Amino acid sequence: MMLDAVGSITTRLSSAGTGGAGAAAPAAVAKPAGGTPFGEVLADVSSQAVGTLKTAEATAITGIEGRSSVQHVVQAVMAAEQTLQTALAVRDKVVAAYQEISRLSI
Repeated sequence: MMLDAVGSITTRLSSAGTGGAGAAAPAAVAKPAGGTPFGEVLADVSSQAVGTLKTAEATAITGIEGRSSVQHVVQAVMAAEQTLQTALAVRDKVVAAYQEISRLSI
């Protein structure tokens, strides 16, 4: 269920970053010369994180069924844990930046 929620966020970020359906196209989109927009990078990273978490979940299920070794299950769970910790750290930084911007005087 949580992976579905993260997946929907990834989809929204992807459509917002590319001006997809439901997103109002801004008059001028800041795109670095020769670079990728931040929204696309964030969407790509989050989709990779969802993939890692889904892989770990599938590996854990095969481990419970006895079709996967304990070592593979542990490695997959540790990779998922590291991915989740990274996602939480990025989220915390984004929230802190948003709060800082909202405190700026106009």
